[in-house]
Amino acid sequence: MPLLEIRNLKTYFFTTKGIVKAVDDVSLSIERGETLGLAGESGCGKSTLAYSIIRLIPPPGKIVSGNIFFEGEDILRLSEEEFRTKIRMKKISMIFQGALHGLTPVYTVGYQLLEVFKYHSNIEESKAKEIIVDTVKLVGLDPSILKRYPHELSGGQKQRIMICMAILLKPPLVIADEPTTALDVIVQAQILNLLKELQAKFNISIILITHDLGIIAELADKIAIMYAGKIVEYGKSMDIYKDPLHPYTQKLIRSIPRLKEDVNKLEFIPGLPPDLRNPPSGCRFHPRCPFAMEICKRVEPELIEIKPNHYVACHLYGK
Repeated sequence: MPLLEIRNLKTYFFTTKGIVKAVDDVSLSIERGETLGLAGESGCGKSTLAYSIIRLIPPPGKIVSGNIFFEGEDILRLSEEEFRTKIRMKKISMIFQGALHGLTPVYTVGYQLLEVFKYHSNIEESKAKEIIVDTVKLVGLDPSILKRYPHELSGGQKQRIMICMAILLKPPLVIADEPTTALDVIVQAQILNLLKELQAKFNISIILITHDLGIIAELADKIAIMYAGKIVEYGKSMDIYKDPLHPYTQKLIRSIPRLKEDVNKLEFIPGLPPDLRNPPSGCRFHPRCPFAMEICKRVEPELIEIKPNHYVACHLYGK
């Protein structure tokens, strides 16, 4: 049984200008101790999928239908109070995008870490403080940092604190939404190494959300490629990097600079992502696809298994 299984999830935003189908019939799973990389252009629905899993979709967004099973239990059927006390932070936690601004400037780091226990655990304060000190050391920081305010920390230190906050209660699943945004390449490498070390130590499953396929190549066991609210390709990392099947995936991978290749011009994807209030009929990528056929404009392709554990939604591989 997978640790997390998502079935036919739909999350829409009901705006005054129309219904935005941010996540539209998405299915995927992750095993215990595994890293799933979720990649795609900005606005494809990656972060909305993450917020759906942890049930923090802001208005006017709403999970319309589907199931999210965690350890066999459909967590969308829990009340908000049940989810907060049983699941959030204890079972599923999240390192939020823009985490460098995720700490409140008027409270010390230690106070803010202690708040996690107050809202999500019944552990006594003295024991909670011991766990905080141990976890701060685990992420490579000196416990003296607990007395400092966020403005006194570097970007890398703030990100380590956000990771510390996410693993305080030792959840089996951590969602990392763009965990290296706004960090220089040296600190990025340190943060990625830290995530790998923590995963190995605690057998944590990680959903890594990013538009940077280089980062996913470094960490992920499996990759799901999202486009316009849908999964268009899904499989083992090495299978997708070596043999990408969907035209969108192919162009994403070819747009990555490679030091060992003499390339005069990087490949790019022409056009713009569609408006999710009124997405194209059929395959949503067909207006930008160099291989588009008539059927692509009319019929939405199903996500089918082309090779063992390698799925693609594309009429080029249809029967």
